[in-house]
Amino acid sequence: MIPRVHKRGSNTFGLLNYLYGKGTHEEHIDPHLVAAWDSFAPDPGRDPHATKRQLQQALEQLLDQPVQTLAESRRPAKHVWHLSVRAAPDDPHLTDAQWGEIARRMVAATGIAPAADESACRWAAVRHADDHIHIIATLVREDGRRPRLNNDARRSQTEARLIEAEYGLKQLSTGDGTAAQRPTSAERHKAQRQGRERTAREELRESVRRAVTGARSEEEFFDRLAAAGLLIRKREAPSGDLLGYKVALPDDRNKDGEPVFYPGARLAPDLSLPRIRERWSADLDKTPSADSPGTASPNSPSAARRRTTTTAWAAIGIIEHGDDAVAAAYIAATGEVLDALAKTSAAHTRSELRDAAFAFERASRSHVRAVRGHDRALRQAARDLVHEGPALGRGEDGATTAMAIDMLFFLVTAAAHWHTRKGHAQQAEAAARAAAHLRNAYQPAAAQPLGVLYQRGRRLSRPALQRQTVLLRETLPGLAEQILAEPGWYALAATIAEADATGHDPAALLSDAVESRELGTADSVSDVLVWRLRRRADLPADATGIPENPTVKKPATVRPSAARTTAPGRRFGEEASGNTR
Repeated sequence: MIPRVHKRGSNTFGLLNYLYGKGTHEEHIDPHLVAAWDSFAPDPGRDPHATKRQLQQALEQLLDQPVQTLAESRRPAKHVWHLSVRAAPDDPHLTDAQWGEIARRMVAATGIAPAADESACRWAAVRHADDHIHIIATLVREDGRRPRLNNDARRSQTEARLIEAEYGLKQLSTGDGTAAQRPTSAERHKAQRQGRERTAREELRESVRRAVTGARSEEEFFDRLAAAGLLIRKREAPSGDLLGYKVALPDDRNKDGEPVFYPGARLAPDLSLPRIRERWSADLDKTPSADSPGTASPNSPSAARRRTTTTAWAAIGIIEHGDDAVAAAYIAATGEVLDALAKTSAAHTRSELRDAAFAFERASRSHVRAVRGHDRALRQAARDLVHEGPALGRGEDGATTAMAIDMLFFLVTAAAHWHTRKGHAQQAEAAARAAAHLRNAYQPAAAQPLGVLYQRGRRLSRPALQRQTVLLRETLPGLAEQILAEPGWYALAATIAEADATGHDPAALLSDAVESRELGTADSVSDVLVWRLRRRADLPADATGIPENPTVKKPATVRPSAARTTAPGRRFGEEASGNTR
């Protein structure tokens, strides 16, 4: 249930005319009162003995009577209070009587009409659709005083949570005032008419976020906005200093044919120019790192993805154990990395990555103010992704995309856990939704590179597979049987063989990969270990072209006691393949 306190107004009749009218798109059906301060208040939607206009005027006069009794100098300029209360799309149908009771609870909770207060404000609740009501009230009490409406929006949210529990409705999370402004109903209807998936406000917010991603100056930021095709208006002081900006979509026009501009702060709190400038408090590197592990060129999409993976790995520990202000900065910068990856990834992953970035946007802000500058490494990673350009989605590009998505899943999950610990319900939920989209994006990204490794693992010799199985059981006794039962075990076995052949200690790599970060949220532990080992051992993310059955430079040490752990009676083929089901 979503209550929303609207801006205060001065025209009672105008609001009543809207509530009892057909709506901007004929969406108002059967408008009528469900509750009011006085059971004898006229209902323009029901009384057959007078015209609707006459009844609206009568209701207006009754609502405004306490205002009119005051001397003109004492009347508030904005005396009309307006609250809408909307049920969630999958909530059960509520009756007029239930909506009437909800209206009474809302006016009591917000201070409009406290229970048993005979001098409270006059109010009326109008229902003109199945899923919501509007409450209109006059902000002068019967005794001529003003109502106490401090934090009326927050109090309406608190009451909504109680109503949801009592009526068996969908339980929503209470906001904390840091969310981006919701699109209005008029904006949603306009988007539907124009065939847009999202409103102009939402499209602009995404475009501005992407323009900010990794930018290091105002000039670069505005150049990116222009390159995205947005119309831009800048607000300057008489001195010529830039104070703010507005943006518009070229094809989003008002009734006069003029572009509809939105200030950055109206798109999201952190997209105002002063808040964007905070991101530039620490300069980014002018060039990406000179070296990149694996076979990728130092300046390539795949190299940028590998650097992103390494940076995200370090960021997880900071979010889990760092200072709150620093963790908040890293979480905010994580949103930039998601935007950059969505912008530069191949078509088969782009949609889910875009949805992940869109969902995580809510998780990037809270009342914990981020201390910018600490997030420099993540913002540099986002910049590298943008500047190295789109990945083709095949070969090393595709494999490093899967590797990056896998690591970002754990980074976003760490952000969700951080928000949960801080009691940020909406942000935690948004991060969880972003993680779900990352899971979906991972599958098509990882299919080809893991498929190559899987086939390579299946073709390993029986003695080699036996060595890997024994090594796994000895090194990870608590996880070994789970991993051996997963389809991804063969890809992990192939990766262990490569690491062994290139002079690494597979046991140390496995232990470090497991102990340093959680695995409980992984769909496939073996998949996660593949990417962690390949990153640690500087192995190419894509195994295509690597010789099969490479010469082992440093064979794994197998203690005799480990070899004797094979279950009695099990055939060698079952042991070697890890088939424990």
